[in-house]
Amino acid sequence: MADDDKKNQKHKAAMEKQKAKVDSNIEKASIERGVALLLTGDGKGKSSSAFGIVMRALGYGQKIGVVQFIKGKQLSGEEMYIKEHCPQVDFYQMGTGFTWNTQDRSSDIEAAERTWAFVEPLLKDPSYDLVVMDEITYMIAYKYLNEDIIIDAIRNRPVEQSVVLTGRGGGSAIREVMDTVSEVKEIKHAFKAGIKARKGVDL
Repeated sequence: MADDDKKNQKHKAAMEKQKAKVDSNIEKASIERGVALLLTGDGKGKSSSAFGIVMRALGYGQKIGVVQFIKGKQLSGEEMYIKEHCPQVDFYQMGTGFTWNTQDRSSDIEAAERTWAFVEPLLKDPSYDLVVMDEITYMIAYKYLNEDIIIDAIRNRPVEQSVVLTGRGGGSAIREVMDTVSEVKEIKHAFKAGIKARKGVDL
């Protein structure tokens, strides 16, 4: 038998085994409900991944709420696109800039509480299929918002509703309540080489 034939047979056997494993796992996943996803870590791409999920949900015509904590007054590409093209997405930004810009803890806490007052009703409304809380882990880490209230709202949201949280850290308690936790690890970053943030990539 030719070497190519042997390789093809070996590959086919391996793929058949892999398919059987995948099919078995799919069959076991019988629970139908929304999921809670945390995108964390020190690497770039957490918010970008969250907005990828938003685009996926839009493809199914779902109703979406997006709330951005931390993000500043400068319009981002995703905000400009959503406001112009996606009326089914409710979009809210805290709009105070980064905490190192404001340097005012009391003002930051007030802004965080105003922003949470916007997102909390979304987590009670079954008409929302997806709610994204971008950079909310900072609100927990800096103790701007009560972690127990956030966790309680996530646990008690409508059963079909999915939520996506992003940001570095967040702590073990918020990770425990999530169904999926993915960590983005930084290997290399253009900014550290002196390259400016790029519209369409970073902004």
